[in-house]
Amino acid sequence: MTVRTRFAPSPTGHLHVGNIRAALHNWLWARAQGGEFWLRIDDTDAERSEERFVEAIRADLAWLGLVPDGEERQSARFALYEARFAALRDAGRIYPAYETSQELDLKRKIAAGRGLPPIYDRAALALSDADRSALEADGVQPHWRFKLDHDAPIVWDDLIRGPQKFDAATMSDPVIRRADGSWLYMLPSAIDDAEMGITHVVRGEDHVSNTALQLQIFAAMGVAPPAFAHEALLTGAEGKLSKRLGSLGVAHFREIGMEPEAVRALLARIGTSLSVEPLVDVAALVESFDFAKFGRAPARFDEAELAGLNAKIVHQLHFAQVADRLPAGMGEAEWAAVRPNLTTAAEAADWWRVIEGPITTERDPADAEFLASAARLTNVVAWDGDPWHALTTALKAESGRSGKALFLPLRRALTGLDHGPDMKALLPLIGQDRARDRLAG
Repeated sequence: MTVRTRFAPSPTGHLHVGNIRAALHNWLWARAQGGEFWLRIDDTDAERSEERFVEAIRADLAWLGLVPDGEERQSARFALYEARFAALRDAGRIYPAYETSQELDLKRKIAAGRGLPPIYDRAALALSDADRSALEADGVQPHWRFKLDHDAPIVWDDLIRGPQKFDAATMSDPVIRRADGSWLYMLPSAIDDAEMGITHVVRGEDHVSNTALQLQIFAAMGVAPPAFAHEALLTGAEGKLSKRLGSLGVAHFREIGMEPEAVRALLARIGTSLSVEPLVDVAALVESFDFAKFGRAPARFDEAELAGLNAKIVHQLHFAQVADRLPAGMGEAEWAAVRPNLTTAAEAADWWRVIEGPITTERDPADAEFLASAARLTNVVAWDGDPWHALTTALKAESGRSGKALFLPLRRALTGLDHGPDMKALLPLIGQDRARDRLAG
């Protein structure tokens, strides 16, 4: 069996961090099993679906390195849904219902008042052909429900949650098609999983009850269902479900300078027993991916943790991986010099300005003679090896200074800052002429 997973977003908005995590885990499982990862655009909602969001979904996955092996669009598969719908209707597993949303809401309120669960009472099944004809003659168009088998317990072995069991009698027959003929999520998704040969579905635990319903749909169609893995939902750093997580997506991560490798490394392992590591090579994430390592507790997403991880990732990036994002003229030597001091690759531009200048410095008058000597010695020491060591050695012998009194005034005069990259690497990049001019003030 070839493992095949899918990521099935609706193009009604941008992907958020929870969507990205689900896509990543489906991709990782497929790659770990030598299988395929497919993108399915769930665009049955014609009013809300927009092509710009389809393009954004593809671009976001590409940025993350999650390249699909194939793509399907539900809007191109309506004939398939119609055929399955007709077969299930003829088999008595789909039936028309005529209650308005207001009538259904009233039924739920009455049930709640009686201390009963808000389960649909199947009143539509008691209608005669004449009753249905009369309603439709009055212009009432039916919506359609899938009839659950109340005699069959719903059980499956979830890859994360373990054995699951639902009593179909405690669940409402799900609405699968609206009165205007448009499709809801439940039936098309099950049909597509069957027709596309999907073997595994990784999604949030908020879909557990959907899975229970869909398992009966698979059974009614006479097809084997995929294996399901329902992962715990993400929470914010404060430990609660956060609305902010719904607004965090690729655009946000790119804007604040996060690398795709950092986003992958964090989302691959939060909520698992595996430690989060700054892994640039995705192969290590693929090799270690294991549903048995997932926990049941909510997974905590912390932007501060992502930022710290990003810095460690940036410190591993080679020049070729960032060259197209660096300032014009900044080469491999400059990148190697400043890289250990970066938290994002974009910060390299700040250090390029320190190297190229001009810079603004504040000088202690007590250091004037010392810096003048330093400027003079730039013409004496050798610049073809380690000019920083040569300069500080000569200054120490001439001035008697050492430690902070020796190094800090030099760093301030040369960079305008009290801290930064190793001056041994930075000074040759600043160069002899700029160094002499800056020290001379």
